[in-house]
Amino acid sequence: MTEENLNSRFEAFCDGVFAIAITLLVIDIRFPSTVVIKSTAELWREISHIIPSVFSFLLSFAVILITWVNHHNGSKLLKKTSNAFLYANGFLMLTIVFIPFPTSLLGEYLLTGYAAPAVILYDSVLALQAIGWIFISKAALKDHLGKNETANYEIRKNGNIAYFALVLYSLCSILANWFPLAVASFTTLTWIFWLIMGIKINSKEN
Repeated sequence: MTEENLNSRFEAFCDGVFAIAITLLVIDIRFPSTVVIKSTAELWREISHIIPSVFSFLLSFAVILITWVNHHNGSKLLKKTSNAFLYANGFLMLTIVFIPFPTSLLGEYLLTGYAAPAVILYDSVLALQAIGWIFISKAALKDHLGKNETANYEIRKNGNIAYFALVLYSLCSILANWFPLAVASFTTLTWIFWLIMGIKINSKEN
C-alpha cells in the first residue's frame, strides 16, 4: 500500500469524525418532552428558552468547521504519516468528539447563575484542542513528514499559533470562574476572528 493511500485513509477517518461530531451538536436543540404548546405565544416563549442552545450550537459548529478546514489544509503539507503523528491526531480527534458535551451544558446553563462550570469546561476543551495541534506539529516536524521546507515552515507556524491558543483558552477557563458570560462572549469573538483570518488566508492562496 502506498503512502498516498495511507494518507487517504487517514483523511477519510478524520472527515468521518468531524462529520459525526458536527451532527451530534444539533441533538440538544429541542423542547423538553414535558412541554405542551397550546398557543402561538407559548411557542414563541419556548423558542426563546432554547436560544442559549442555538448559540452554543452555532459556536461549536464554527469551532468544528474551522478546525476541519485547518486540518484539511494541514494534511496538504504532508508527504506521509507516522505512528507518533497518528496518535497525536487521535488526541485531536478526541477533543473534537467531546465538544458536543460541553456544548450541551453551555446551552442549558449559560443564562443561569451557575454557568461557570459549563464555560470552564468548554474553554478547557478548546485548550486541550490546542494541545492536540501542538502534538501534531511536533510529530510532523520530528518525523520529517512535511513535503518541503515551505511545508515545514507552515507546520511550525501552526504549532506556534497552537501555543498561543493554549495560553488564551487556559486563561479563559480560569477567568470563567468569576466572569462566565463575559468569557463565553470573548470565546465567541475569538472564533469569529479565526474564521475571518482563515477566509483571508485561503483567499490569498487561491
